[in-house]
Amino acid sequence: MTAPLEYIAIMRPRRPDFLTTMTPEEKETMQKHLAYADLLFAEGKIILGGAALDGAIGILVLRVESADEARYIYEHDPAVIAGIGDTELHPFRVGLLAGPGVR
Repeated sequence: MTAPLEYIAIMRPRRPDFLTTMTPEEKETMQKHLAYADLLFAEGKIILGGAALDGAIGILVLRVESADEARYIYEHDPAVIAGIGDTELHPFRVGLLAGPGVR
């Protein structure tokens, strides 16, 4: 078994006021995105996720077995499918993480 890989998925909404101007359809998509992220987190596939409070960016840090798995997770995210924002997926390495025994 190979060591898990980490990837970072980044989303930048296309409108700077996205958080305050979401359409009903966009709100529904974001609820689906959050449910998807909750499921992946429960499965141990997401080790960190969140969004800037000003809505400028959202990130998910994935821990997966392969690049194909990372791409699959990314491509099946409801927010990515809907084109809510400009998105990117990159190989990533967690270098610092708070917590006992983590480094």
